[in-house]
Amino acid sequence: MICLDTNYLIGGLSQERPESAHLLAWFQAGERFFTATPAWYEFLCGPVSEEQIATMRAFLTQGVLSFDPAQAVIAARLFNAVKRPRRLRVDAMIAATVIAAGGRLATLNTEDFGLFVPYGLELVQIPPDFS
Repeated sequence: MICLDTNYLIGGLSQERPESAHLLAWFQAGERFFTATPAWYEFLCGPVSEEQIATMRAFLTQGVLSFDPAQAVIAARLFNAVKRPRRLRVDAMIAATVIAAGGRLATLNTEDFGLFVPYGLELVQIPPDFS
């Protein structure tokens, strides 16, 4: 299962963006998709139309996973492990959701999310000729 970060939710809506091609290739390979509640919130902040929201919701075959108390514990552990930079608060919540679901994260923000990899986050690897 692949969790889509906000940048994939947004970029996946535009055929001109590489994220759209990635999503199509993964879908054709049989991948299933979900997103984390904090990423969904960022996506809904838009600007996005009702049609775009419906399109992305339909694509998320595994839905929008709620952020629950168990994920809060994981997120706090991740946030503290990387020395508590404020810019990573929401990213820690997204990473915790992915870890708890046993998924992999598709993101363009590998610099920040890469900090969570030693603590259990798995990032989707994008082939160099497909970026």
